[in-house]
Amino acid sequence: MNRQLFSLVFVVILLLLDVYIFQLVKTLTISSSESTRKTIHFIYWGINALTLGGIVVYNFFPADQIPYTFRQFLLTWAFMLYISKIFGALFLIIDDVIRLFTWVYYKINPSITPEISDVVGTTAQNTEEIKEGANKIPRSEFLMKAGVVAMATPLVTLSWGIVSGAHDYTVRKKTIVLPNLPKAFDGIKMVQISDVHSGSFFNKKAVEGGIDLIMKQKPDVILFTGDLVNNMAKEMKDYQDIFSKLKAPMGVYSTLGNHDYGDYVQWESPAAKRKNLEDLKATHGRMGWKLLMNEHHFLETNNEKIALIGIENWGAKGNFARHGDLEKAYKGSEDAPVKILLSHDPSHWDAQVNGSKAKLYTDYYDKMNIQKRAFKDIDLTLAGHTHGMQFGIDTEVFKWSPVKYMYEQWADLYKHENQYLYVNRGFGYLGYPGRIGILPEITVLELKSA
Repeated sequence: MNRQLFSLVFVVILLLLDVYIFQLVKTLTISSSESTRKTIHFIYWGINALTLGGIVVYNFFPADQIPYTFRQFLLTWAFMLYISKIFGALFLIIDDVIRLFTWVYYKINPSITPEISDVVGTTAQNTEEIKEGANKIPRSEFLMKAGVVAMATPLVTLSWGIVSGAHDYTVRKKTIVLPNLPKAFDGIKMVQISDVHSGSFFNKKAVEGGIDLIMKQKPDVILFTGDLVNNMAKEMKDYQDIFSKLKAPMGVYSTLGNHDYGDYVQWESPAAKRKNLEDLKATHGRMGWKLLMNEHHFLETNNEKIALIGIENWGAKGNFARHGDLEKAYKGSEDAPVKILLSHDPSHWDAQVNGSKAKLYTDYYDKMNIQKRAFKDIDLTLAGHTHGMQFGIDTEVFKWSPVKYMYEQWADLYKHENQYLYVNRGFGYLGYPGRIGILPEITVLELKSA
């Protein structure tokens, strides 16, 4: 199914939801004056028409021909509006089930005259209509009001997540003991950020505040684990100078995530897509970041060294691209006493790094003619990708997000035997421009020897 046809089918489904929710609107305005009722109905259908029309325009025109601000507002508003309507629809369904059983009951027992109280929301004027058909059974005013509350709750919550959560940068500190860490690196402070998604930003000043907060941590080295943009290198145009402020004595190192390849937009030609990737690589360089493309780099101090290994995106879950070549990046770093891997997707850790689930990807290794083996001497892997789904519960004693049902490791620190994985919750946001419960993260990792 092509994009345009899918869009039309999707719009029809949303329109049916609008029609269904309209039953709730009609019930709650039935006692209003005719002019008030007509005004409310007009506003309801006007908002729906503009939203659905915007979705059609978005899908029938190339993304680069639609102003970014319009796209961002439309997608956010449509998401919030229809998520809220789904909650309201649940109460309509409950009401319809009750009405159906009421109608069936009096059809089976025609001799029984219902009391007014037998059907929630009935009045003396419409009690006799119950016997005439299900469509004559009045809707429950209580359930309709509950439906409005149910719709308002996610709408208010999601709005608050944009206003309050999108840029509420949280510094999370962890100390990791690596027995083989050279004494010269004992106490090294590494700051990790991930998933910037600059194409989603709407508050430049708030982003600057996040960068300032990173620098206040006085990092020895800064590590970025992919997804600098949503799709296009030009998304960094207004933010390149801000992120260029990230400096550290041992440098700033980065790698690519799945969004950095431009796989999720239509390009006029393969050459245009390749140029976009080259432009993005150049952006890393202009900001002073060392982009590790399936390669390693040694951090050195006092004649001792540890290895940073950076690979391109390699996803074991879903249909995410596998550009990473760990074998190539690892080669030459064997003698380093400590190895730290930058790999955007945390599912790579079980699939190839610690190898606990490597057998699930035998076909891939055979196809790529790659030796299926684990890299047991990679001490620490840093990843991002999941964002914690930007929604969940995140406390010291309990963590939950819907993303946990897809990713076993989705936020914070994990350990398998002697290997560690840290999954950063992301600096930015994608799709929904906010966060609820799972706040944007700046990770500070202090490495200690025994």
